Amino acid sequence: MEALDSTQVYANAWMTVREDAIRRHDGSPGIYGVVDKPDYALVIPLDGERLMLVEQYRYPLGARRWEFPQGTAPDRAELDAATLAARELREETGLAAGRMTHIGTLDVAPGMSSQRGNVFLATELVEGPAERELEEQDMRAAWVPRAEFEAMIRDGRVTDAQSIAAYTQLLLHEHHG
Repeated sequence: MEALDSTQVYANAWMTVREDAIRRHDGSPGIYGVVDKPDYALVIPLDGERLMLVEQYRYPLGARRWEFPQGTAPDRAELDAATLAARELREETGLAAGRMTHIGTLDVAPGMSSQRGNVFLATELVEGPAERELEEQDMRAAWVPRAEFEAMIRDGRVTDAQSIAAYTQLLLHEHHG
């Protein structure tokens, strides 16, 4: 596939949307709508058999959701993945990690978005005050036993695809070291 032209059709502090004119392999024309967002970091805070989750209102869904701490830098800035992970962990939970291990990469929605995520395991945790952004003021954080987290996935209390995929990466990391 060949990109012929690209037009930005929308932008805000978190994303841009563009429409690309393309030529398919067979020569026929087409278009792609693409949401461009900076890469995000997702952090799995692990203390023994406990995981730290955050719950917040997700406006597009119109509902509160439990998930692992995750996010991007303000104003579509690109930050080093480990720096961003430490920042998101501190902002959303108040935790600082003595050890941060990169365990995987995720593509959010590769059919429509360029955004990718870096998954980190945070251990040797020290608690402190959260430093939440304005949009996160209603967020709450809680320690959840691993068995309960798995039950939350099974019964639909955790539906965030990135959190579920990241947990799979954690299991593989632990299994294959």
